[in-house]
Parts: sequence; structure tokens; C-alpha cells
Amino acid sequence: METQNLISIQQFCEHYSIPTAFINELKEYELVEVIVAENNDYLKITQITEVEKMIRLHYDLNINLEGVDVIYNLLNEVDSLKKEITHLQNKLKFYEN
Repeated sequence: METQNLISIQQFCEHYSIPTAFINELKEYELVEVIVAENNDYLKITQITEVEKMIRLHYDLNINLEGVDVIYNLLNEVDSLKKEITHLQNKLKFYEN
């Protein structure tokens, strides 16, 4: 498998000074997708921003992983609702004209 758009979990954890167990726990909560290739575990590069947010929630704000899970899911729901509102506002503007 090509590892071009992936980053090694070990390398990522070393960079952020966090234990690799943290990523494994995020995987258990289904907050990240871990790719196994060439006997190594990888994260998709597109997930890095989300994982950084979870690191800040957990380590900087001392929120346990259950809380991180709830907060992350609520933030995704808020984002989804914002997109729906924008879509409906655009639709309304179209029909008002």
C-alpha cells in the first residue's frame, strides 16, 4: 500500500510528545481511522487537524476521552447543522427572487 498520504503514528506521537496509546484509545472510540501498512500503523494526513483538536481537549483542558468523544461528535453535529442552514438560506433566497 502506498503511504504517500499517511503519517506514521509513531512519528506523529513523537512530534506531539504524546503516547501512542492515546491514538489507540481514539481508535477504540472510533474517532480516528488507523491504517495498517507494511507492519506499521498510520493516520491519514487529512485527520491530523482533528487529532490535534482532540490532543488539545485531552491534554490542555484535561478532558477525559469520553468527554472528547462527546465534544467531537457535538462539534461535528453543529458543523453539519451550519451547512444545512446555509443550504436552506440559499434555497430561500432563490425562491424569494
